[in-house]
Order: sequence, then structure tokens, then C-alpha cells
Amino acid sequence: MPAVEEAQITRYLSKYKYVGATKKDVVDVVTTYRSLTYDLQRFVFNDGTAKDLFTLQGTIPVVYKNNTYHIPICIWLMDTHPQNAPMCFVKPTPTMQIKVSMYVDHNGKVYLPYLHDWQPHSSDLLSLIQVMMVTFGDHPPVYSKPKEQIAAPYPNNSFMPQPGGAGPSSSYLPYPTAGGAGGGNFPPYPTGSNFGSPYPPAGGGPAGHGAGYPPYMNFPQPSGGYPPAGGYNPSSNASSTGTITEEHIKASLISAVEDKLRRRLQEKVNQYQAEIETLNRTKSELVEGSAKIDSIISRLEREEVDLKKNIAVLKDKEEELEKSLATLESAEAIDPDEAVTTTAPLYRQLLNAYADEAATEDAIYYLGEGLRGGVIDLETFLKHVRTLSRKQFILRATMQKCRQKAGLAG
Repeated sequence: MPAVEEAQITRYLSKYKYVGATKKDVVDVVTTYRSLTYDLQRFVFNDGTAKDLFTLQGTIPVVYKNNTYHIPICIWLMDTHPQNAPMCFVKPTPTMQIKVSMYVDHNGKVYLPYLHDWQPHSSDLLSLIQVMMVTFGDHPPVYSKPKEQIAAPYPNNSFMPQPGGAGPSSSYLPYPTAGGAGGGNFPPYPTGSNFGSPYPPAGGGPAGHGAGYPPYMNFPQPSGGYPPAGGYNPSSNASSTGTITEEHIKASLISAVEDKLRRRLQEKVNQYQAEIETLNRTKSELVEGSAKIDSIISRLEREEVDLKKNIAVLKDKEEELEKSLATLESAEAIDPDEAVTTTAPLYRQLLNAYADEAATEDAIYYLGEGLRGGVIDLETFLKHVRTLSRKQFILRATMQKCRQKAGLAG
């Protein structure tokens, strides 16, 4: 976008609270949809107050039954944009008639769930226009007027106010012609409506941007007035000019409430389903943990039974040892020579020879200790050692002979 246009947009938005965010939103729309132009015009609210608001006017392409139509719209941005949703209107040409539905009332005010649920940090004008294109593709907001209605002039005492809310006028500002060659001015809207929403006054087209709008393709005209729109049938009191009745308002409000309740119900259902899934997973984990705990309890019970058995055995052994100890304490002294017995005379001879040989070995050792200590002299030591050595040799030979006779290892 040229710097001149950006500077002009910035100047128009100078009194807005969020200039940066609003400018980015507007630049994205104007860059994407070149058929939309911008301006700063006076907006009169229902309570009589007026403000200079930034407005986007022009046409948006809508595909209806494989044909592309250019729908004229007007978008007013509140001075707190994007904190508050913009106000949108359908502005038909003289050859078009507004088709009242749950999305558009007889004054052209646009009602969309996207506007109702406007989120400051996630909603934007580009998405709003795309929603309008999709919605108008399913529910066209205008249709072609009969030829006799097109030829009929506007009455001189038109209720439409002059630009800036100056009051009645004997003339009206013409819409762009069907060929798109007009100057680009839109007729004004009344400042009130059955829904209590403010509507912009007449102010002409955007100043300095008026090249007119692209050609409007005529929608097929319904026979006998417009067909039911928005899911309800117009009552017999509704005229062919699209006047909305209390029944229409009631049906529209009911439909809007149903749509909102349906969305809230779906959100609750999704939330509860997620909670149920979480509870089911928790239940599975608890069941698995319960099985593990049951297995551990069974193993502990088996170990407890085995432990009780071992305790009983230990108590029996303890009683047996206590009885044996009591018996030993009360018994007479035991002769070591009688305590050890053999099963055969040969084993007794071997045992006695082994005991004598061990005693002889000890005697020779202690004779050596006596000699080193000076207890005995050398001659006495040699005399006793010769005697003990001969005895030790005989004992060892006896043990060898006994082991051979008994068949023991050598």
C-alpha cells in the first residue's frame, strides 16, 4: 500500500484508542479487497449522540449457485476497535430488495454469530468478511426488484436524514446504477431499528475514493415476494417490501438463542467427554494397581505362612537345645579317654599310635625350647631326643602298617 494511503488511514484513526491494531486490520482488508474503500463519517446513535467513525464501504464477492455476485456492504468500526465488534450493514442498489433473514433485518443490519462472539485478540475484519461471504452464499441478503418497483420514484417526504443527521430532505442520494458508473454514494439509513441497534446516517460515499463499485449482478427475483429465510416463514402481515414483524423478531431471537445454546451444549459435551476419558484412564490405572496390590498381598500371605512355620521349627529346636543343655549340666564328668571309642581293635591301635606320636612330637619341641632357654644342657637334650626319635619312628611305622591293614589311604 502506498505511504500516502497509510498516512491518510492513520490520520482518520488518530482519535481511536488502539490505532496500531485498527490500522493493521484496515490495511489487511483494503489490500485484500480492492473493491472496499474507506472514509471517516459521522455516525448518529439511537440516543442522539454522534461520533466520527471509520467506515469501509464497497462490495464483496459472494458465490451463489455457482455464480459470483457483488454484494454492497458498509462496515463501521467503533473507536475502541478491536475491543468491540464492528457494525455491518447491507446497502442494496435501487434495483435490489433486502431479503430479510436471521442474518439481515429489513434495514440491512447484519447479525452474525461471529459478531456476537467477537474476541478482541482473535477476531479480525478479514475473517469477518469471509464469514459474511460464506453466510451470504447460503442466504443471499438481497434479490432483484420487480420492474414496476424499480421505476417507482422515492417520495419527496423521505424519512431518511441528510448527512450528519440534519433531518428530512426533499431529495435523496442515488445508489450506484446497475452498471456501476454512478458516483459511489449510498442512501442513508434511519437511526433506529426494532433491534435497538444504531444505524449510520446518510453521508454520501467515501470522499476521495469514489470510482464507484463493480457491476452488480441481479439475483433471481422470488415469486410472490421473498421466500422464507433464516429457518422461519414470514407471517401474513409481512409485506412484500420486507417489513419485519414481531413474529420474525421472535423467531430470529429463538434461532439465535438455540444456536448459542447448541454451541454451549457442544462445548459442555466435549468438556465432559474429555473428563470421562480422563476418568476412564484413571480407572484403568487404578484397576491395574489393584491387581498388583492383590498379587503383593497374596505373596506376603504365603511368606507369612512360611515364616510362621520356620518360627515353629526354631522354637522346637530351641526347646531341644535347652533340654540337651539341662541334661549335660546335670550329668557327671566325662573321661576323655572313654568319650572317644573305636569300632575295631585295629582302629584303636591306630588311634593310640597317633596320639603317642603327637605327644612325642610335642616332647621334642619342648626339649628344644628348654635347651634354648638354658633349662637343660646339650648332653641331656641329645640323650632324650635320641630316645624320643626312636619311639617316634616306631609309632609312625606302626601307624603306616595299621593304615595298610585297614585299607586307608597312605
